[in-house]
Amino acid sequence: MTQTPMDRALVEEAAKKSALIWVQGTEGAPRALWHIWHEGAVCLVGDGPQEQPLQGLGLTDGGSATVTVRSKDKGGRLVGWPARVVELAPGGEAWTSVVDELKGRRLNAPDADHIAERWARECRVLRLEPAPGALAEHPTGSLAATPLSSPATTRRPIPAALPKLLARRKKRARDARKDAS
Repeated sequence: MTQTPMDRALVEEAAKKSALIWVQGTEGAPRALWHIWHEGAVCLVGDGPQEQPLQGLGLTDGGSATVTVRSKDKGGRLVGWPARVVELAPGGEAWTSVVDELKGRRLNAPDADHIAERWARECRVLRLEPAPGALAEHPTGSLAATPLSSPATTRRPIPAALPKLLARRKKRARDARKDAS
């Protein structure tokens, strides 16, 4: 079964509106990645020390992947589709065009003025082009995955005395306002 024009329009609109996509390469678990939609494909940058990790996904030039796009409204799975992976050569016309768009969407870059040079040296820029074939079937079970290991930690529980301290502080501020009036 091939994609209909409506299927292609759904893929494009969903990818344009969503800030994150899940990518399943030939290896590893699906991973959430930020991207842009550019000239008919999802484009992303990664594998550099300050960029999103692409290692372990098996995204190789000419390979395949499955892209899943979430709904911007509800955050749930909207559409999934097969993709062909194209790695863009640094400095080429296609690479420059994609990087110009990616630069504007890269948040909190430590070297925003020289980001294209760093990406050319240290990163991979990929296009995930919709491949012929049917859209991915909606799964019946949970797609929950174990989070990747990370040195980041969550907050610890608040100290037991903190609510009392905050209540006292509020009471003092309230009393000070009464005294001033």
